[in-house]
Formats: sequence, structure tokens, C-alpha cells
Amino acid sequence: MAKEKTLDDAFYETLKDVYFAERQSVRALKKASKAAQSPELKKALDEHREESEGQVERLVKVFELIDKAPRGKTCEAIQGLSSEMEEDLEDFGETAAGDAVLIGCAQALEHYEISRYGTLKTWATQLGLDEAASLLNETLEEEKKADALLTQIAESSANQSSKGGAKAA
Repeated sequence: MAKEKTLDDAFYETLKDVYFAERQSVRALKKASKAAQSPELKKALDEHREESEGQVERLVKVFELIDKAPRGKTCEAIQGLSSEMEEDLEDFGETAAGDAVLIGCAQALEHYEISRYGTLKTWATQLGLDEAASLLNETLEEEKKADALLTQIAESSANQSSKGGAKAA
């Protein structure tokens, strides 16, 4: 008979998922930065990529806190979002709408990470892993800040250059 799964098991499996996702996100942010036209967007993507590298290190600490080796588990969601970003870069990369589309793709990645970090933080608290919860919350707040900055850029410069192609129906 199979062992009953616990919240500890769910925490560990989700931690492996987000570890994989965060490492993929670092690569995706690098590609997105190279494709960005707006200096403001390029800077935001570069800074968040560096921040994400620190988030990977923070995840390693969480693995250590639960006495597990840091390893990822293939995250189909992040692979899908990364593939979508690549397709969109091919379709829109050199167009006026390119930065707006890039922001949308980057925010999809951020929203996935926000949901995962929020869940992991809650579970860590429930499991009495206070130090892990604190580390995960630090990353969660960085992800929310990155998302808010992307929204701010989208509402200001990035979408302004893409106007004019769409007409009201």
C-alpha cells in the first residue's frame, strides 16, 4: 500500500517545482531583456533577473532547512509560459507592440511565481517552518514588486508606442 501523502510532501514537491521555474525564469528574463526596446523595460527585466538569481539562492536555503538537496522538478507551466514568450518574441519582437507583448509574457511568469510563493509561504507557516516562511515571503514580496513595476511600465511608455494599429469595432 502506498504511503499517504502529507503537507510536508506537497511542500517539498512544490518547492522543487518553483526551483525549476525560477531557474527557467532567469533564462527567460535574459532573453526578454535582449528583445526589449524600451530602456526602462530593459533595465527592469535585467534587475529582476539579478533578483531572481538571488531568489534561487534563497530557495537553496529553504531546501537546506528541510534537509533536502536542492533539485528541480520539471514545471510544465513555466515551460509553456516560456515557449509562449518565445513565440510572441518571434511574432512581435521587432514591432511597436513588442514591448507591450513582452510585458504581458513577463507578467504571466510573475503571476505563476506569485501563486507558488504564496502557497509555499502559507504551507511553511502551517508546518512550523518559520525561517522558510520568512525567506519565501521575501521572494513573494519581490515578485509582487516586479509585477507592479511591469504594470507601471505598461501603463506609461511601453504601450504608448503600440497605439494606432487597433481600431474600435
